[in-house]
Amino acid sequence: MSAPAEPATASGRTARQTPHGHILFRAPSAPVAVGLILLLSAALAAALWAPNPRAFELGLLVAAAGPALLAGVLTTPIAQMVGGRFEWHRALFLSITVLALQLPLAVAWRSAALVWPSYVPPLVFLGPFLAGPSFWFRHLGLYGVSRSSHTRMLGASLVQPVLFLAGFFAVVPPTPAAVAAAGAAFVLAFVCALVVLRASDRPIRREFHSSGVALIRPLLDHVVDRDPQATRTLEEFFLRSTVLANVRVTVLAFLRGDRVHATVALPAVHPGPFAALGASDLPRKLDEILGPAAGTVLVPHTPSDHDLDLPSTEEVARVGAAAAELLRSLPPPSARRSGPLVTPYPGSVARAQLLGGIALAVVTQAPAPTDDISYAVSDRAVREIAREGGPPVALIDAHNSYVEGQGDVSYGTPAAEKLVTDVKAAVAAASAAAEEGPVEVGVAARSGYSTSRDGIGPEGIRALVVRAGGKTAGYVLFDGNNLVVGARDVILPELLKVVDAAEVMTTDNHVVHEVDGGINPLGERCPPASLARDARAALEAAVADLAPAEVRFAAKEIRDVKVLGPGYTARLLTSLGDTLSMFAHMFPAALLLLLTSSLVVALLLR
Repeated sequence: MSAPAEPATASGRTARQTPHGHILFRAPSAPVAVGLILLLSAALAAALWAPNPRAFELGLLVAAAGPALLAGVLTTPIAQMVGGRFEWHRALFLSITVLALQLPLAVAWRSAALVWPSYVPPLVFLGPFLAGPSFWFRHLGLYGVSRSSHTRMLGASLVQPVLFLAGFFAVVPPTPAAVAAAGAAFVLAFVCALVVLRASDRPIRREFHSSGVALIRPLLDHVVDRDPQATRTLEEFFLRSTVLANVRVTVLAFLRGDRVHATVALPAVHPGPFAALGASDLPRKLDEILGPAAGTVLVPHTPSDHDLDLPSTEEVARVGAAAAELLRSLPPPSARRSGPLVTPYPGSVARAQLLGGIALAVVTQAPAPTDDISYAVSDRAVREIAREGGPPVALIDAHNSYVEGQGDVSYGTPAAEKLVTDVKAAVAAASAAAEEGPVEVGVAARSGYSTSRDGIGPEGIRALVVRAGGKTAGYVLFDGNNLVVGARDVILPELLKVVDAAEVMTTDNHVVHEVDGGINPLGERCPPASLARDARAALEAAVADLAPAEVRFAAKEIRDVKVLGPGYTARLLTSLGDTLSMFAHMFPAALLLLLTSSLVVALLLR
C-alpha cells in the first residue's frame, strides 16, 4: 500500500489499529483473579464452617482457596496433555465462577439447616452437593472452549471439584454414605452436562450437519489470535453449504503518468460473514492483494447482501487476483468528458459523476435507513443504462444510515423501482453536465483507529477528491459497518466546507462486529462530531494532493465463485438463535435437576 497516511486521529491518538476487538468480555488479569478467588474462598469457608475458627482456617486452605488456585494452575496443562487448549486467565476465571456457584448453594443449605435441622441432611453431605454442580459447570465450559471431547476433558473438568471434595472431607470426615453421595453427584452432573450440550448442539447439527459447540474453540482462536488453523476450520464449515455464482469485479483507476495513483475497487461481494472469515475484512484483504501498484485503494460497499458473502480465503484471493489483472491491463480511456457530482432532482436516492466517460454513481436513502441493496437491483440498473446507450457505471452503496432491521432494498419492491429510476436519472444528469476537459484527483488516508474504541476497521478513513468541470467532489470512506442514523447529517456539512459536493460512505466491513454488542455502527462508540473532524481532515489532505490524472475503467466477470448463497445467513442466524434459546432454557433446568436429584440422594442416604 503506497497511500499517504495521516496516522493521528482527532483526539491525537497514533497507536496502530489492533487486529481485533473482543467478544462479550475479557477474563480478569491474574492479580485480580487471585484476589477474587481469595475473597470468594473466604466467604465460602465462612458459610461452611463459621463460627468455628479452626475449621474455617483449615477449610479456607484445603477446600476453598487451595483447590481453586490449584485448578487455575493445573487446568491449562491437563487440557494441553489431551490436545485441548485453555489459557491461564480463562482457567483462573473458571475457578472464580465455580466458587461463585458454590457460595449461594452453601448459604442456602446452611440457612435451611438452621430453620429445619431435622429435615436437612448432615453437613457431611454438603460437600458432595457442592461438588456436583462444580463438575457440571466446569465440564460445560471446558467441553466447548477447550476441546469437544467428553472423555478427554474429564480430567480437567474434575480437578477443582475433586480437590474441593478431598479438602472438604479433610475438615469433615466422610461416611460411606457421603462417599456414595459424592459418586452419585458426579454421575448426575455428567449426565446433566450431556443433556445441556446435546440439546444446545441440536439446532446447528440438524441444519448444517456439524457440531456448533465444536466451533467455539476455533472461533475464539480466530478472533483472539487470528490462528490460521482455526480460520481454516471455520471456513470449511461455511464451504459445506456454498453455491456457485458469477461475480462481477469492477475497478476505477486514476493514473498520474504511467502509475496508478488511486484505485476504487468494486467487486460485487459482500464483506461478511464475520471477523476476518471469508470476505469479511475485504477492504484490507484487497488492499494487500493489489499492493503498491494500485496506489491508494478504496473499497466501498457495492450493492450486495449476505447472499454474496465469500466463504473462504481462497475465494477472496480469486476476486483479488481478478482485480489485480484488470489493473495490469487497463484499456485506454473511452472518452475525455467529465463533470461535477450531480443529483438529478430533489428526493433522488442516487447521485452521479461522469469521469472520462465512466459514470461513478452513489446510492443512499439517508436520512431514511440505508442498508444492503440486492445485487439484482443494481445489475438491472446498470444493464438498462447500457442498453439505452449510456456509459459504463461504477455503482456504490453508500451504506450510511443505520437503523436495525431496516433499509434493505430487495428486487421487485417499490424501493428497488425507485432506485433503478433514480440511478438512471442521475447518470443521465451527470452525462448532460459533463464537458471536455481535464480531471484532477487527490487521495488521502488516515489510520490509527480501533474497532472497539472507534468502530473503524484497519483501513481507517480514506478520501478521494475529484476536480472536473470547475467543481470539486469529495468522497469519504469509513472502514466500518454503516453510520448511525443522523451521523451523515453531521459529517456532510463539514465536508462541504472543503469541496463543492460530497458523500460519506462505509465499507460495511464485518470485522468491526467482533466487539461487545456485535453490530458496532459508526457513531455509536465515537461521536459523530469526532468522525466529522477526522473526515474533514482526510478530505483536506486529499485536496492538497490534487493533480492532473487520467481515468481508466475495467470490469470482468468471474465464473463459478463459491458464495454462501440465498438464505444461508438467515438459516445460520436462526440456528444460532435456537441454540441460544435452547441453552438459556436447558442451563437452569439442568442445574435445577442436578440440585434436586443430588438432594434426593443425600436424603435417601443420610
